[in-house]
Amino acid sequence: MPPTTKTQWIDDELANLRHSGLFTTIRTLSSPQGSWLLVDGREVLNFCSNNYLGLANHPRLVLAAKEAIDRFGVGPAAVRTIAGTMELHLELERKLAGFKGVEAAITFQSGFNANLGTIPVLVDKDDIIYSDELNHASIIDGCRLSRAQVLRYAHRDPEDLRRVIRESRTEAHARALVVTDGVFSMDGDVAPLDALYEVASENNCLLMVDDAHGEGVLGRGGRGIVDHYGLHGKVDVEVGTLSKAFGVVGGVVAGSQAIVDWLRQRARPFLFSSAMTVPDVAACLAAVDLLEESEELVKRLWENADYFKREMQGLGFDTGLSTTPITPIMLGEAPRAQEFSRKLFEDGVFAMAIGFPTVPRGKARLRVMLSAAHSREDLDRGLSAFEKVGQNLGVI
Repeated sequence: MPPTTKTQWIDDELANLRHSGLFTTIRTLSSPQGSWLLVDGREVLNFCSNNYLGLANHPRLVLAAKEAIDRFGVGPAAVRTIAGTMELHLELERKLAGFKGVEAAITFQSGFNANLGTIPVLVDKDDIIYSDELNHASIIDGCRLSRAQVLRYAHRDPEDLRRVIRESRTEAHARALVVTDGVFSMDGDVAPLDALYEVASENNCLLMVDDAHGEGVLGRGGRGIVDHYGLHGKVDVEVGTLSKAFGVVGGVVAGSQAIVDWLRQRARPFLFSSAMTVPDVAACLAAVDLLEESEELVKRLWENADYFKREMQGLGFDTGLSTTPITPIMLGEAPRAQEFSRKLFEDGVFAMAIGFPTVPRGKARLRVMLSAAHSREDLDRGLSAFEKVGQNLGVI
């Protein structure tokens, strides 16, 4: 029997998502990002955002954005290669290159766009990509756009990478790229970048890392995973985002002058989409200045993370394999995770459930994102709510 409408299949799929507990309900914020939020009309403790350092509403970033609007207006009104490159864009790229300790940097509209723009200009249909099996969706999509052959290696496993390269690399592949997340966003574990570098170097592969959750978190003063491992000058491409620890929005690719020059010539999001807006760029500049001046916010983030994770484990919660401020609370099936999230929200804590397809079936969780903005009282308030809901639902 034919469908009643052209979009009946969409209605059916949405009904299936609701029935299986996988339908995502998007809540609405009515306040600035911070340790507490006004969500759907309720004041709740914020355990959801990637605002690692509390910069999303920092007075210096707000002031920088306002002053830039007064001077430059709001938007660039063109792509960078035509009439959209402003002094602020070049200043931000110079500062990011200095912060990362590389020759050059180029900014994109988002971290997602940075991956979509970068991977397809480094490899093409005659080449091969070796990708960690748990890499972010933006890496996966960038690999698809490249048309290169893509082979996955076991998560965080340099020896399996070595095996896959040995069994697959042929003279027909002109170029090869090894690509990995730095910090894996769902589990909070860190790529063994030093060991991956050794394998990539042995096999003459380009090495690329997406440091979205490492910038502002790992390394000296939040300089990221390359700094964390002391691999300056050895990692070919460092991709990052300005929407997490930096508290604003945008993406960045850092590396050699040659790679950045090539991206300016060929990266499609750079060539065919307007640049970051004026207030965003100005706010990012202020964020870099703050990180260069002091490591205090990064230290506070880690103190909060260590305390919260230790206390949650003491209560009997499974926090997975995380070694970063990302704290997954493993709950198993999606309906259970969604119920846990709803009960927490009723108790004044905002921590969203994450299930399939973001994580595998049977590994649904709440992902607690901690921030330097949280006080010890905030953390204790959250711990109390988790203990209450966990006991009521039989999780602990």
